[in-house]
Amino acid sequence: MIENLSNEQIAGILETIPIDISFVDENDTVKFWNKHETRVFKRPSSVFGKTAQNCHPPKSVDKVNTVLSDLKSGKRDFAEFWIDLRGRKIYIRYFAVRDKNGKYLGTLEVGQDITDIRNIEGEKRLLEY
Repeated sequence: MIENLSNEQIAGILETIPIDISFVDENDTVKFWNKHETRVFKRPSSVFGKTAQNCHPPKSVDKVNTVLSDLKSGKRDFAEFWIDLRGRKIYIRYFAVRDKNGKYLGTLEVGQDITDIRNIEGEKRLLEY
């Protein structure tokens, strides 16, 4: 729930989240991404206003279309993938963004390098900070 957050606070939160976030609207148009320094897939500002299909390699556009179609139609609420990239494990998830009435507003892409997370063992408690 968002209550009384300024635009500056919201922008700060989105830039601080340690994952890559991108958003395309209901027309598949790129509207947002955070510019986190550790971003796996860097994006030039020229991508704003382009379709998601134009931001992926041609060989994967049919898969992008299938994912977006499934999210738009309600067939799925999310899709997840993982790939190996330069010796790292990258976890990529797509979520349908809907309003309170279920109307599709767009798709949120969340990407994260989980290589180091996969190696966590045991516990580290807050008191050990």
